[in-house]
Amino acid sequence: MPPLSLEHSANFNKKMLMVIIIAIIAVGGAFYLGQLNGNKAGYAQAQADIQAFQEESAQKAANDAAKSANPFQAVNPLEGVEANPFEKVKKVLNPFEN
Repeated sequence: MPPLSLEHSANFNKKMLMVIIIAIIAVGGAFYLGQLNGNKAGYAQAQADIQAFQEESAQKAANDAAKSANPFQAVNPLEGVEANPFEKVKKVLNPFEN
């Protein structure tokens, strides 16, 4: 009887080895497919984000350019500047002159 149990044990070990190998291949294949699909989805999302950011930046730049080109919204840098600042000094130095 002992040879039968050794033979049965050897068949059981071969079957278990095959099951383990098939399980490893299945897990590896699932991991590969998951990575492939995840990378494709991530790449598509990144492209959409970049395109949205570029469109938003272009719109902001166009709005800023339109605001700066409009003379009615621009601030006058010479506001409050006198035409001849020496007129005040002349009056202070010579109070008797009209």
